[in-house]
Amino acid sequence: MGVSVEWREIKYRETFEEETRGLIRRRQSDPDCKIEDFEGILKSLYAMDGSDHDGRGSVQDTIMAATIAAYERFIAQWKAETSN
Repeated sequence: MGVSVEWREIKYRETFEEETRGLIRRRQSDPDCKIEDFEGILKSLYAMDGSDHDGRGSVQDTIMAATIAAYERFIAQWKAETSN
């Protein structure tokens, strides 16, 4: 595996895990937070991702992708919990 790919994978994994921990902490510490709150943030992340006119660069693209993935997974897991 090349160095250029390896750093992206490491950054992606670090960001994904950090975002996931933050989402879990927020859900546990804020009894008023709802799935809809996180869905709204995810919608904003999608908009930010799509409005990259000037180019963020590889690092920020990797961070954005990992952040979006963390929100998507977190929301999906929360919905799965509530549907059971």
